[in-house]
Amino acid sequence: MKYITYIALLFSIVISAQEDPVKQDSTEVHYMYIEGDSIPVTSVELSEVLVLPNLKFEDREARIRYIILRRKTLKVYPYAKLAAERLEALQTRLDELERKRDKKRYAKIIQNYIEDEFSAELKKLTKTEGQILVKLIHRQTGKTTFQLIKELRSGWRAFWFNSTASLFDISLKKEFSPIDEKEDYLIEDILQRAFQSESLKRQESAFEIDFYNCVNKWSPKPKK
Repeated sequence: MKYITYIALLFSIVISAQEDPVKQDSTEVHYMYIEGDSIPVTSVELSEVLVLPNLKFEDREARIRYIILRRKTLKVYPYAKLAAERLEALQTRLDELERKRDKKRYAKIIQNYIEDEFSAELKKLTKTEGQILVKLIHRQTGKTTFQLIKELRSGWRAFWFNSTASLFDISLKKEFSPIDEKEDYLIEDILQRAFQSESLKRQESAFEIDFYNCVNKWSPKPKK
């Protein structure tokens, strides 16, 4: 469908004791000097691990909606992750180029490569999958699809693409906000569970998400 082609444009434009620390990659080695002897002590920085609550649903219909949303989220997340990676690589390379002509030529090469590799797959997405992809692109890049197209193309093109996508009830301006929208909270819950089970490769969001605050707001309240 045409609206997915517009979303695909995002892809196409496109880490008594004394201490003497010695850094080795992400591990720090500290030498403790005790009575003339040096004893290496290794410390490793660990990422925060979320303790996920047990899934609870208000009713059978809510459980079914979650299962459907999970299937769609797991399907489109790799595209959003790829978008963030491609955009970062594209921006890094463009920053290294000095001449405007070289930047334009490089962007065109990336555009053709991404279109040939991924456009066919993106066009297979359904309407709801397309909107989830737009939200996840915002999660991974910190910018809406509209903003990205505007930056990499032009304001008029971004307006036109958004207007066309709206015919299919899709907004390229849609942000990912788990604290404000329950569906976004459920998507974040799905992602966190997939990261922990390693069914998806983790990529941190571009902005801070207070997951526990979202849980407190959206989890079903016990019946009195």
